[in-house]
Amino acid sequence: MKNDNLKGQHRINEQIRAKEVRIVGDEVESKVYPIAQALKLAEEHEADLVEISPNAQPPVCRIIDYSKFLYQLKKRQKEQKAKQVKVNVKEIRFGPQTDDHDYNFKLKHAIGFLEDGDKVKAYVFFKGRSILFKEQGEVLLLRFANDLEEYAKVDQMPVLEGKRMTIQLSPKKGVSSKKPAAKPAEPVTVAENKE
Repeated sequence: MKNDNLKGQHRINEQIRAKEVRIVGDEVESKVYPIAQALKLAEEHEADLVEISPNAQPPVCRIIDYSKFLYQLKKRQKEQKAKQVKVNVKEIRFGPQTDDHDYNFKLKHAIGFLEDGDKVKAYVFFKGRSILFKEQGEVLLLRFANDLEEYAKVDQMPVLEGKRMTIQLSPKKGVSSKKPAAKPAEPVTVAENKE
């Protein structure tokens, strides 16, 4: 594991410029030491004096092996990143006069996106003079939101932004995030033909 991006973030040993520092840690009494005494303590423990909170008064340091300290930081960041939930936003585009077949096709895709846990941003794009049909666009988006009522909740009602009218939907909590597994096949009994 490379710790290059974390290396320059902390001052260690002689790089610490404060006259006195507060030392915290397991094997050392937590109190304020003059910098020379703190460096001597770090040397006695065969470790580094690492400045972990430079903005405190006095700065807070820790006596620890610097590479071990970087490893712990990297590990903590990795754990936090794993806990984060990534939300994808899928876009669906309509025209102001979208026919029923095309509408149903896009509705089916939106249901799939919502079941996978993605947000859906549907929009009607107006070209040229089709901006005259903005009421039709709004009706289309409201119909879309109504048809997805059992799968999603509306985050944002239809809003006209330039040549686009958009609506934002997010999945409801009760909707399963993945498709259910297929049921096992039932045993089939074959009746014998008696002649």
